[in-house]
Amino acid sequence: MLLVYLRTGDEKAFREIYLRYWKKLFGLATRKLQDAAVTEELVQDIFLKLWERRSTLQIDRLDAYLFTAVRYAVINHIKSNLVQEKFAEYAQFHYSEISSITEEQLELAELIQVVEQQLNDLPEKTRRIFQMNRLEYQSVKEISSKLQVPERTVEYHLSQALKSLRHYLRDYLPTLLSLIFFM
Repeated sequence: MLLVYLRTGDEKAFREIYLRYWKKLFGLATRKLQDAAVTEELVQDIFLKLWERRSTLQIDRLDAYLFTAVRYAVINHIKSNLVQEKFAEYAQFHYSEISSITEEQLELAELIQVVEQQLNDLPEKTRRIFQMNRLEYQSVKEISSKLQVPERTVEYHLSQALKSLRHYLRDYLPTLLSLIFFM
């Protein structure tokens, strides 16, 4: 019955689901991640998505759905951490190779500053969508759902951001190429 009420937007039903499952989901995720802050955020995201998608979800067994959602959230978090760690190792290794080359360091710093400045010059919505997609690795569909805009709107803002960055970074192409090929 809770699922029926949830689909109609009944906040009391959602609150009851939250109260019934929060501790169990938190406990399961904590055993896997060993980090209460991260676990809390993951579980909160699961409940947020449940509420946002309440009218379109086809759930037969709520407990199975929620525990599966936690399992996948934990797996995705671990994958994300592994990718970040590997990139950090890669960047540290390659950065140490060129750390003695002051000119390249200055060019890289200037390039980063130009990119940051250009991102700050973008309209707020375009900048936010670009950050969600390129820095937070969210899909167009996820962004569309979170911001409650059509996917085509998200795609438009992404193309505008990339077009703007390409335009302003064209002067830095030699620097980019030297950093890419000589690192």
